[in-house]
Amino acid sequence: MKASYLVAYLATATAMAFATPAFTAEKAQDFVNKAAIGGMFEVDASKVAQSKVTDQNVKHFAQKMIDDHGAANAKLQSIAGEQKLQIPADLDAPHKTALQKLHDDNAPLDQPYVEMQRGAHADAVSLFEAYAKDGDNGPLKAFAQETLPTLQMHKEMIEKIATTTDKDSSSATTATTPAVKTTGPSSAAAPVPGANSFTEEQAKNRIQDAGYSNVSKLTKDDRGIWRGEASKDGKNTAVALDYQGNVVAGSN
Repeated sequence: MKASYLVAYLATATAMAFATPAFTAEKAQDFVNKAAIGGMFEVDASKVAQSKVTDQNVKHFAQKMIDDHGAANAKLQSIAGEQKLQIPADLDAPHKTALQKLHDDNAPLDQPYVEMQRGAHADAVSLFEAYAKDGDNGPLKAFAQETLPTLQMHKEMIEKIATTTDKDSSSATTATTPAVKTTGPSSAAAPVPGANSFTEEQAKNRIQDAGYSNVSKLTKDDRGIWRGEASKDGKNTAVALDYQGNVVAGSN
């Protein structure tokens, strides 16, 4: 796979399992919104991936996401209805963007899909852990507690798969393009909004790879953009990283 494809996906990241933002939901409706949108995205993205990935382990994982999250989505919808809570009818803008990229780009998309899943499951586990511990609605709190072990299992599965796909991709790149270095960050005039699956550590490393030091105060905003502060050429500056891997200075 071309490095430009991988850069465009690294961290599109979105919980699959729920593609949920990495912050807690203290109110019942807030939790329902995040879990439902993530669940819809998980099923839809995995259906697209089924026809665009080649590794059998990745195909199996995508099917498991469709089955497990389809069941969880149905259960969440039932509980929300009983509790007089609203289920979102559609994805939000960042998840629509991420899903559209899967539709539009050419196969194979094994590694981008895997990276998307890694970030998504990290966020999903954080969301469900928080609500399982401190949720304000009994039935939803029980749902979070019952679903959490499945999400944790998914997270372990995708991490194992990622280890294999990372090695395969590295070997293929070395064999086919030994004289071309394509690991540098993309460039853009402004950070591009979209579901971002970069973890904080991955975001920091990528910003450092772009020539910055003293990267600090990283937070991911509601548009999926990591923002923080860093130093370059002896000067401090605001810096941002979007879901495509673009590192943009002076954009906070």
